[in-house]
Amino acid sequence: MADQNRPASVGVDTSKPSIARAYDVVLGGKDNFAIDRAVVGEMLKIVPQLPEVAAYNRQILSRGVRYLVEEAGIRQFMDLGSGLPTRENTHQVAQRSAPEARVVYVDNDPIVLAHGRALLVENENTTVVTADLRDPQAVLADPEVQRLIDFSQPVGVLLVGILHHLHDSEDPQGVARAYMDAVPSGSHLFMTSFCASFPEAAELEETYLSVLGTGRFRTLPELQGFFGDLEMIEPGLVSLPEWRPEAPIAHDLSVAERLMAGGIARKR
Repeated sequence: MADQNRPASVGVDTSKPSIARAYDVVLGGKDNFAIDRAVVGEMLKIVPQLPEVAAYNRQILSRGVRYLVEEAGIRQFMDLGSGLPTRENTHQVAQRSAPEARVVYVDNDPIVLAHGRALLVENENTTVVTADLRDPQAVLADPEVQRLIDFSQPVGVLLVGILHHLHDSEDPQGVARAYMDAVPSGSHLFMTSFCASFPEAAELEETYLSVLGTGRFRTLPELQGFFGDLEMIEPGLVSLPEWRPEAPIAHDLSVAERLMAGGIARKR
């Protein structure tokens, strides 16, 4: 496991927790530091099932990307706020079904660039861009984005597990709308986020705010607003395990299964 005693990548601040590195801790990764593990320790006191929640988010990422490639015919993706590479990344899932699929990862954490570029060095259809997803104009104009994404063809826009880090003052709905305005008919928005519609979420949201400095969990109606007038894909916006499960769910959903919601919608 990474530690503060070893050299960090250039530009990486090991004195402050990182959203990407904290998520890496929850997923059992090794690209994190003591400060990140301490933060996750505080979160686990509130929701011990947090690793399960993260696993459900990775699982819906795989199911959602497979749907976009195999059923919606999408061949290019922008994964916004992507975080550190882990198992079953967007490009791996997409290119397994369609080797020609192109993927741009966007994150503002320097460690994502360092690890992502090392992973993708031999993959010319995938790149990592260091940029802030809250600045759609800069992201869309980035040379690497322009190189890989053909904006005359449908695009899969992914906001998976990141919206709960954007506060209302940052106009997250406007951010999502700006990306969808830039892509043509047939493009899809794929979104997951922590959901405030359940009582277990309130204390976790408070912990996010206190230890990471970000945290805005939204109700299901609030999350639905991000899709605007896009056409929802069945089964709509639901708890993560309920989105096109690989096997029928024959039990009441647990706390971990209800804490995040997700869905996909198509631009007409």
